[in-house]
This record gives sequence, structure tokens and C-alpha cells, in this order.
Amino acid sequence: MNAQTATKHAASPTSPSLPLAKPESIGLSSVRLQAMSDTFRREVDKGTVPGVTVLVARRGQIGWFDAIGRQSPTASAPMAHDTIFRIFSMTKPIVSVGIMQLLEDGHFLLNDPVAKFIPEFAETKVGVDNNGKLELVPVQRRMTIQDLLRHTSGLTYDHTGNGPVQQLYQQSRLRSRKITNAEHATMLAGMPLVCQPGAEWNYSRSTDILGRIIEVVSGKTLGAYLAEHILSPLQMTETAFHTPEANAGRLAEAFANDPWTNEKVQLFNMLEKPAMESGGGGLVSTTMDYARFAQMLLNGGSLDGTRIIGRKTLEFMASDHLGAGVAIQGTLVSPGHSFGLGFAVRMQQGIAPFSGSVGQYFWSGMAGTFFWIDPSEDLIAVFMMQGPGQREYTRSLVRNGVYAAVE
Repeated sequence: MNAQTATKHAASPTSPSLPLAKPESIGLSSVRLQAMSDTFRREVDKGTVPGVTVLVARRGQIGWFDAIGRQSPTASAPMAHDTIFRIFSMTKPIVSVGIMQLLEDGHFLLNDPVAKFIPEFAETKVGVDNNGKLELVPVQRRMTIQDLLRHTSGLTYDHTGNGPVQQLYQQSRLRSRKITNAEHATMLAGMPLVCQPGAEWNYSRSTDILGRIIEVVSGKTLGAYLAEHILSPLQMTETAFHTPEANAGRLAEAFANDPWTNEKVQLFNMLEKPAMESGGGGLVSTTMDYARFAQMLLNGGSLDGTRIIGRKTLEFMASDHLGAGVAIQGTLVSPGHSFGLGFAVRMQQGIAPFSGSVGQYFWSGMAGTFFWIDPSEDLIAVFMMQGPGQREYTRSLVRNGVYAAVE
């Protein structure tokens, strides 16, 4: 797709598009956008990834939407605009908006304890490593809903380290898609926290617990709540916790073995309906569906006349919720950034090793999907691929490529 035809695309027949524009009419360089596409075409040719999609919209209009390479390394079908991807942790912003809708409706306060909705968390202790032995100590304060939203809950993930608490996660059934959200929450509440609530930012299963709280408060399954209050109103018809067998020919797949390390790549089956509707990472979606969610965010909470969340609520979510007193563990929150309620937030123009704007907010998915909102440039970008080992590399490539095109 060249610079002249880049805005001509076909979304899924059942999924509405955003308006289209020539890049230059919305302050984007078609030459630079083509150079970005060429960058990813080279990566496909090198065998870095099977294929990618990249969508850039500015001032409410799509200036670039390219599909490059193949959907799957084992099939000849080209990557398409309506290809379906596992978006993993890009589920988190959607669920975070869902929980904040319930806050707007007066069902709780952000500083309410999690145990108010999931009583098992009243007994949760903190695990302390004492010369290789795991000791349990009481919490100094209760874990709150705000802690879940900003990942300061003390929960963790089994893949973010190999400490004694992570080892307990690794030995459990927490990763099973066959347990319910209620069973998952009870199991997690029975494990020690990795730190005191509020003390550290640790990427975690916090958003899975938010998904369970949505169920408790709304009386609906997480999937039903999201469909009714976010996905259907935004006409995100391709986004759900699984996709029907009829879509088997539209699924993006990763290489069976990582092209850089040769380690086996294992991703969940998108056609299988899970018992666990993971608020932290279970949704599948298309590039255009997620672009509609992103445009709603950029618009201040509404799209096509439909309001999803309040403008001031969204501004609050896309603010710094860590401050100087919270230690950020791991590398997912880059230098010059902080974390809000469901998103990372850029705090400084410099320091980070990639382009961006102060105030932009974003998140990504473990298999390589990525999006961001840049209010100062009135811009969104959605990037999709399935290649876990290459996700940090491609995220920086697409950031640099898009910002080179902003005029």
C-alpha cells in the first residue's frame, strides 16, 4: 500500500470505520508514513514478525492504515485490515474504563478496600523473603480499588520475577483459562502480596481483580458488562473474549519459535471460549475496533455522539497516580513516565529512549499489540502484531516512525 492508497482500506463488513483523510490534510507526511511502512516491510522480510498492521489517525480522521506481511507464518493469507489479534494487556484500559463507569455511577469510591467486594482479600498477608524463607506479615493498610487501577496493590505476575511470591504464582492454576473469575480472585487472595499496598508499582493481576469487582457490582459477567457498556456502544463488534469458528481464517498467529531466541511461543486459542474472562489480558480484537476505543479516549470520552465516560474522569485516569513516593519495579514504565489509572503516562519530553509528547498515555499487549493517545497532537496510533519477543523493539519503531511524520 503506497502513500496514495494508504487511506483506502476495508474494515470488517460489520465493523464501522473512522473517517478517512489524505495524510497532508491532517498534518501528516505521507512520505514519512510510507517510510514507516517500509521499515516494517523490511522487518517482515528479515523474519522478525510474520506481519503487522499500523493505523494512524489525527484530528479524528485516519491518515494511514497499512497491513503488511502475512497473518500467520504457516498460511499464505496476507495480513488484512480486519485480521483478529490477541490484544492481551490492551484489555486493561478497556476494563479500567469499565470500573470507572461504575465509580461515576456511585457504586464505590477509589479508596474503598478491595475486601468490601471480595471478602477473601481481608485476610491477605505480605510475603517477605527472610534468607530464602517466605514469612508472612500483616498489611499496613488495606488494598484499595485505586491500588488495583495503578498496580500498587501488592499483587504481581508469575512472569515478572522469580521471587518466592512469584514462585507460588507459577506453581498455581492462576494462568488457567478454565477457572472462573470468582475462583481466580479467591485463589489470588489466598496468596501473599509481593509488597505492602501502595509501596511499589508492580505489574500484576490487579486488572483481573477489577474485572471480578465489575461482576460483583454489576451482577453481570465481565464479558456481558463490557459488551453492554463499552463494546456495543462503540460498535466494537469484533472485540470479545473469544471469536467464533467462522473467523478462523482471520486470526493472526506468531512464529512457533521466537525468531531471535528460538524459544517456543505459546499463545491462547482465540476460538476457544474461556471460563476465565481475564480483565488483565483476555480480549481479542481488530485494529479498527481498538482505534474506535482509542478515538473515544482522545475525544474526551465519547465517539459518534455516544458518551462512554466523563471527560474529567478520563483526564483523572490519564494523570500521574504514583508521585515521587512509589518505587517503580521492572522496566515496563519507561524513564520519564509514570502510571495513571489503567495507562502509562508520559511526564517528560526527554529521558525516554523513544519519541512522544508530554501527556500522552498508552499501553500494550504481551503478544506485540500497542496503542497510544497523544492529546497535544490530536493523534492516536494502533499497532498490531503477534510476536511476544519483539514487542519492545517494534513499539519503539512505530513510535519513532509516526512522530517523524507529524508536521
